[in-house]
Amino acid sequence: MAIARTKLPWEDLLQSAEGEQLVARSRFGARRARLVPVPATLHPELRAALAGAGIDQLYAHQAATLASAYEGDTIVTTGTASGKSLAFNLPVLDTLARDRRARALYLYPTKALAQDQARALHALKLPHLRPAIYDGDTPKEERAAIRRRSNLILTNPDMLHVGILPNHQSWGDFLANLAWIVVDEAHTYRGVFGSHVANVLRRLRRLALAYGTEPRFVLASATIANPVELAERLTGCDVALVDDDGAAHHERQIAMWNPPLVDERTGARASALGEAADLLADLVEKGVRTICFLRSRRGIELIQKFTRLRLEERGRADLAELVAPYRAGYTPSQRREIEQRLVSGELLAVVATDALELGIDVGELDAAIVVTFPGTVASLRQMWGRAGRRATGLAIYVAGSDALDQFFCRHPDEFLERPVESAILDHESEEIHLAHLCAAAYELPLSPGDEELLGPRWSAYADRLVKLGQLRERGGRYLPRGAGYPAAQIPLRSASPDSVAVIEGDGGEIIGSIETARARAAAHPGAIYLHFGRSYEVEELDVEGRRALVRPFVGDFYTQPKKETDTYVERVLDCREVGPATLSYGIVSVTEQVTAFQRKRVTDHEVLDLIALDMPEEHFTTQALWYELPEQALAEDFPLDVLQGSLHAAEHAQIAVLPLIAMCDRWDIGGLSTAFHAQTGRPTIFIYDGHPGGVGIARQGFRMFETLVDDAIRLISECPCRAGCPSCVQSPKCGNLNEPLNKAGALELLGRLTE
Repeated sequence: MAIARTKLPWEDLLQSAEGEQLVARSRFGARRARLVPVPATLHPELRAALAGAGIDQLYAHQAATLASAYEGDTIVTTGTASGKSLAFNLPVLDTLARDRRARALYLYPTKALAQDQARALHALKLPHLRPAIYDGDTPKEERAAIRRRSNLILTNPDMLHVGILPNHQSWGDFLANLAWIVVDEAHTYRGVFGSHVANVLRRLRRLALAYGTEPRFVLASATIANPVELAERLTGCDVALVDDDGAAHHERQIAMWNPPLVDERTGARASALGEAADLLADLVEKGVRTICFLRSRRGIELIQKFTRLRLEERGRADLAELVAPYRAGYTPSQRREIEQRLVSGELLAVVATDALELGIDVGELDAAIVVTFPGTVASLRQMWGRAGRRATGLAIYVAGSDALDQFFCRHPDEFLERPVESAILDHESEEIHLAHLCAAAYELPLSPGDEELLGPRWSAYADRLVKLGQLRERGGRYLPRGAGYPAAQIPLRSASPDSVAVIEGDGGEIIGSIETARARAAAHPGAIYLHFGRSYEVEELDVEGRRALVRPFVGDFYTQPKKETDTYVERVLDCREVGPATLSYGIVSVTEQVTAFQRKRVTDHEVLDLIALDMPEEHFTTQALWYELPEQALAEDFPLDVLQGSLHAAEHAQIAVLPLIAMCDRWDIGGLSTAFHAQTGRPTIFIYDGHPGGVGIARQGFRMFETLVDDAIRLISECPCRAGCPSCVQSPKCGNLNEPLNKAGALELLGRLTE
């Protein structure tokens, strides 16, 4: 006799949306665990602690990581909730049990993750394990004792960079016995942040070697396309891969949700925030414990507010109290309280930024909603993986009107099966690398033999720093010049060592900072600056004084700068022919000048006015790809006004889809299209890294240029609009305010590249 399947609580909700909002449904099937015995070779204390925690078997990949880590540096990359923490803990804890002098360092991208892991380590109750958190929140009076007695330090790259490495004399015993370095959530170390962290880890290895140790690395990562390449770029070591996931996984149902079209002429759709609030209210009413993700801090506050209103309108004010927002702007105690209420089951739903994307334990959740594409498939899967860990789960993707979101809605099967992207970084990006060479020289004079860790070009870079007055040379050794330690001037999450402090005018409090290279575009007078979900209006910008004065703002508009951009090719590193075009990759200098800004209404993005600005030019050097089109072949088919609009629309489309092949956001990318470039003498399109020095985004675009063209063609050709819309060739970050754009011409231009 057949057994009737229990109806899932969200089944009616999904069925009612079929044919309109529900674009596609899919499922990831359940998978049994592959278990192996706990190795008898582990230290008896560790085996006893595992037994006390109820662990009498290991997943296959945990045992494989243990074996691989003892052979050499290792990265383990498996799905969410697959036990990666135990995988890297096993070799470390075994060593600490055998060698009472051994030390270990655990690096986490956030303080919350370090606290979560510290709780798990304490719960093992290993007699000789002495874990401690050492970060900016650690009381100063406790720090000396932690350095002296703890054999496992949990910290973050920022504290390692400014608090530990420059003060290594106080860490001498720790460094002299450092056996293991664990880098968790390694996929987060990409782009600018990853390029900085790669330099920090080389500085750590260099100091450890000076103290007589060569610690071994174990890295853990969510699934990415290039885990070994990422690990080796981060550490500078040869790294082995463990990726055969042996953990059990429950079934997960997937739903792609597209807000309905409200204006066929403009391609406008209903608000993704409103749709998400409706879904969240429906799920909460059914008792489905749900987490809802959105990158925007302001957006998560709005979704939570709309959800509460909908529940109150339905007479369920009692449920409205069980929906909470969660974002980085809250105090640590507020975030811990929300996490605890989630774990205990007191909350029914939380609306969060990606601050909860990573591996913090938030208990048993049934559903995960991701509102708009989070930037990478890897992040999307991480977010979806927060639900359905112990029973069948529901994962919903609510699309926005952005080009990538609508591209995915037109290709749901490809989207659901799309491989994760490559994580890219460039530790020798000059802006970043030169700054860290100064920091390394402060920690230990640069000298012959450093090429193994600092790269073969370190001495040439050091000579340049001498000419810049940042280092001094004495007998082949390079030492710092001036007072203070250089690491304090290097923010890890920014490409530029210089930043502008954003100061709230009423209280004089520094509420944030902006890279100097971006300050004139993001914090010009009159700009609306968002910080922790709150809006501020910029009253004054003093770039030389490194300060921007802002005051709270409560209006219903936002601002978008109008910029003039120019590029100059400094150096060609590679080139090839693509159809009738010449494609190049190299170093360019970019000149940008903010000349005006638009004020646009928040609700419908209507332009309210254009206000002129008198701002100086700014310059930075970065990596770029560019392609030159033969002018003669275009002359007959493209009058000058049509050509400029076609080039501009093609540039936007390619920037929109570049995140599909590189783990980046379109805001990390800049572009320029011109019917005549002074150096090439031809119609030319530039796509460049938006960060000074570059971090490898354009290089990835150069490598996979044909894919970039094909994806851009599909993006444009399949959009039903007539003349171009936000779902295809319009860009929210366009410095020319999306003028001119020619959708049909862009399609023709890109098509010729494939001939």
